[in-house]
Amino acid sequence: MKKIPPQAYPAEIRSIRDLMAVNCCRLLHIYFGNNGLFWLPLLRRCKVSALVSFHGADVQVNVGSPAAKQLFQEVFASCALVLARSESLASALFSLGCSPDKVRIHRAGIPLDIFRYFPRQRPAQGAWQLLQACRLVKKKGLELTLRAFAGFLQRYPKANLTIAGDGPLRGVLEKLAKDLQLGNRIQFTGFMDQCSLLSLYQRSHLFLHPSEQTPDGNREGIPNSLLEAMATGLPCIATRHGGIPEAVTHLDSGILVPESDLARTEDWLVRLSTDDPLRDSLGMRAAQTIKDNFNLTTQIEKLEEIYLSVQSQ
Repeated sequence: MKKIPPQAYPAEIRSIRDLMAVNCCRLLHIYFGNNGLFWLPLLRRCKVSALVSFHGADVQVNVGSPAAKQLFQEVFASCALVLARSESLASALFSLGCSPDKVRIHRAGIPLDIFRYFPRQRPAQGAWQLLQACRLVKKKGLELTLRAFAGFLQRYPKANLTIAGDGPLRGVLEKLAKDLQLGNRIQFTGFMDQCSLLSLYQRSHLFLHPSEQTPDGNREGIPNSLLEAMATGLPCIATRHGGIPEAVTHLDSGILVPESDLARTEDWLVRLSTDDPLRDSLGMRAAQTIKDNFNLTTQIEKLEEIYLSVQSQ
């Protein structure tokens, strides 16, 4: 970090402590590492067991300074346990000085009653529907998605790409789409609610998420939209990046390519468009992977077990 991050004022700390006392709280769970830094003064005075969970950029962006590492180590020391969304994030926590004995992996949970498996058919006349759903920021690899789609469009001129989500790169991406002459074959939807996004998953044939590490060290945990797409049986092309390989096994539950590899991304788009058995198999295995490892009901039960183990310490 370039400077000491902001921390809670005494009045804010008193307010939370009073709220915890009134409600007889026996455990404090702080979501996101940056919030752990903000509430460090509370953690120092906390009379109940505390946990902090890390999700991605909150453990990897601009944390190289000795001052930042020292603050994180104090957060770790003040917590009974530290939760990470992926093994990749857990490794980043170890490098910041967190004891492996304190770290537990707690995966994102996908509600399978909402994101159900949905079989797909080859589209008529090559009208493939491609999708990427995410915040429009650098680490999502969106520029590569647009360039790969431009190549795919040469083979399938009736194909469409939907970019679902919003963010600071929207203007840059819209300009790139214009430069690539994608015309009306690409749609930027802006923010979409869960119901609209589910419908979009079901209408799509292929999902892309070519994440990449940014110069400031920002990496994914495991993108939620990737897990949601997999749950619906949508065949996915992603990168060997962050925690993604913990969800996607190459040629089993999806396709993995190296970061920023445009040629391989294009090649796999074409191969999946021509290999119906492989595409169908990837979709079914993806849905089974989410059911086995990222089921919301199971992850809630695991979190309850973590809470009980902390309270018994």
